[in-house]
Amino acid sequence: MSHATMLEALDTGAVWSIARGLARKVDQYKAHLAACDQAKRNDLDGRGNLSEENLAEFTRFFLTTCIDQVTFMEGLVQPDQLRARIMLWAEEEIRLDRLPPRSAAILEAILYRGALLRGDAAAIVGTGDRQARRVVASLLELGVLASESSRAPLRLTFPAALASRWMPGLFPDKP
Repeated sequence: MSHATMLEALDTGAVWSIARGLARKVDQYKAHLAACDQAKRNDLDGRGNLSEENLAEFTRFFLTTCIDQVTFMEGLVQPDQLRARIMLWAEEEIRLDRLPPRSAAILEAILYRGALLRGDAAAIVGTGDRQARRVVASLLELGVLASESSRAPLRLTFPAALASRWMPGLFPDKP
C-alpha cells in the first residue's frame, strides 16, 4: 500500500521505490509490522487498543528507510557517474561489434540534450544519413533509445537488462 501511494504521489516513474528498501530489511520490516498489532502496554501507550509506541517505532523505521533509499538513488544517478557507466557500456559494445561505431556519440548527445531530433543524428555521428539511421536503429533495437513515432525525437531509456551495468545496486543480487 505504501509503495502504491508513494508511486502515485512522487511521480518518479517507478525509479525510486520504498519497496527496494523494505526488501533489504525484510526481517526488521516484518517485526515492526507485527509489533504494531500488539495491545497497548499501559495507559500511557495511546488511546486505542493497540500500541501507539510500536506504531511510532514503525513510522520511524519506515521514514528512515525512505531517506536511505533517497540517498542511495541520489548517489546512483549522479550525472557524471551515470554518463561514465553508459559510455563505458557503449564503448564495450562497439568493441564487441554489438553496436556500430559512433553509437556512443548518439548516446552522449542525448545524455546532454535530453532528446535528439533524428535529423541531427548524421551530424552527431559525422557520416551520411544512411549510416546515422543504422546507428539509431541499432540503439532502438537494443531498447536503449525510444521514440514515440518514426519522426519523434529520440530519448534514452533504461532497459531492465542493463540495470546492473548502468545503475549497479538498484536491484538486489540473486542469491
